[in-house]
Amino acid sequence: MKAIISCIEELRLKLDRHRKDDLKEYPTRTIFIDPLLQALGWDVRDPDDVQLEYPTIDGKSVDYASKINRKPVLFVEAKSLNDPLTDVKAITQVVGYAANAGVEWCILTNGVNYKVYRSTEKASAPDKLLFEVSFDPKETEDMALQQIAEQLARFSRDAMAKGVLDEIGEQIFTTGKVRKALDKLFMDPPTTLIRTIRSAIGDDSIKPVQVKVALKRLWTQTSEVEVHPISAGDTASTKPKIVDAKLRSGKEYGEEFHTKGKPREVTELFRTLDKFCRELDPNNVQKRYLAKYVAYAYVKSIFCSVHLLKSGLRVWLKLDYARLENPPDYVRDISNVGHWGVGDVELAINSLERLQEAKSLIRQSFEENS
Repeated sequence: MKAIISCIEELRLKLDRHRKDDLKEYPTRTIFIDPLLQALGWDVRDPDDVQLEYPTIDGKSVDYASKINRKPVLFVEAKSLNDPLTDVKAITQVVGYAANAGVEWCILTNGVNYKVYRSTEKASAPDKLLFEVSFDPKETEDMALQQIAEQLARFSRDAMAKGVLDEIGEQIFTTGKVRKALDKLFMDPPTTLIRTIRSAIGDDSIKPVQVKVALKRLWTQTSEVEVHPISAGDTASTKPKIVDAKLRSGKEYGEEFHTKGKPREVTELFRTLDKFCRELDPNNVQKRYLAKYVAYAYVKSIFCSVHLLKSGLRVWLKLDYARLENPPDYVRDISNVGHWGVGDVELAINSLERLQEAKSLIRQSFEENS
C-alpha cells in the first residue's frame, strides 16, 4: 500500500502542470498510467505481464492487457488527461473488447480517474460500471490517501490473482438483481407467493387481497417529510426546520436524482444504508431527498445525512467526535469544517464491509438523537 500512496503523491504533483498542457493520450499513458500500474504490481515492460496494444477481433487494439499466468484478466483503455470519460461510444468499445475476449474486467481511464466495468454483466455498457476512483485532489479533498489507495488496490496484480474484483462484483451486482426481483414480487406478488404466505400465517380469515396490500405496504419506503437543508456554516446544534414540501422551489428530488450516473457499488451502498436507517424504527424514522443529500430523522431530529459521490458515500452523524473511542481512519471531526448535512462527524464509506463497520456509529447517532 505504501508504494501506491507514494505513487499517488508523485502523480498529484504533476497533475496541475500537465492538465494545463492538455496532455494527449500517449503522454498520459507514459506519465500517469504506466507509473500507477507499476505501483499496483503490473510490469508494463514485460509483455507476459502486461501486453501493450493487445489485438482485438475487429483488428483494433486495447492499450493494456494485464495478465495472470500469461492470460488476460484486465483490459485498460487510455484516454487523454482531460477526457471526461463520459462518451458512451468509448465505454461500449472497451466493454465490448473485454466481453469478446472473455475478459471479465476492463477499465477506462484518463490517467487520473479509473472507471471499472464488469464486461459480462447483462446490462447496457454504462450500467456495467462497478466503481470508479480518482486521485484528483479537487475531487477527493475529504478522502485520505489510504482510502484512495485501497480503491486502486482492488485491481492490483495481487488483488486480481486473488479474485478480489470478482468477489466485489458478485456481491454488488447480485444484490442489485435480488433487490429488483424482490421489488417485483412484493409490489405485484404472484398467486403462489400469496398462497405460501397465507399458509404460513395459518389464518383463513385473512384474504389474498389483504396479503397483497400488506406486502406492498411492508416493502414501500416509510413516509417522508421535507427537511430544510442546513447551510455549510451551520453546526450540528442548529435545529433543522420541518417545512411543507410545497414551500420549496417546486423541484422534487428522489432516489433517481441522487443515484443517476453513479457506479453500481455506490447505489447499493446507499440502498443498504437507507434500509438500515429506516429499520432502526420503521414507525418513526422519516426520510427526505434534498438537493445535496438525503436526511434521516427520528420524528424531527436528524441523526444521519448522506451524500452520494462517484467514489462512495459521505455520511454525517450528530455525534461528538471527542467522545468516540478509537475512531477508525475513515471517520473525521468536521465540527469546524463547512459541509452539507447535519452533524459534526463525517464517515467516508466506499465498501459494504466499511458500511457494516459503520453501522454501530449510525445506531449510536440514532440513539443519542431519539
